[in-house]
Amino acid sequence: IKVQRKESILREIIPEALAQMNDSRIRGLAVVDVVCSRDGSDAKVYLEKSYLNDKEQRVSLKQLKQARGYIQNYCLKATGWFKVPNLTFTFDELLERE
Repeated sequence: IKVQRKESILREIIPEALAQMNDSRIRGLAVVDVVCSRDGSDAKVYLEKSYLNDKEQRVSLKQLKQARGYIQNYCLKATGWFKVPNLTFTFDELLERE
């Protein structure tokens, strides 16, 4: 239950952090899902990629990797937790597979 609660809180807070970014490409990304590891130390953030081509996806992931520290710091301040999971960003492939 703790992991599910952490996932739902991160699902709400990460879009807020993305909306605060200066880059419009990052600001427009939508978070589809967040999946935390069992111990809660890592979290995989799935993003919607409906309007991005492959090159734009690679650029967006690179920018998110650089901004990961800011996003984790934002989540830490917003939640008041002692530690925030290490965030990994990826685009959601579920719709294409189905």
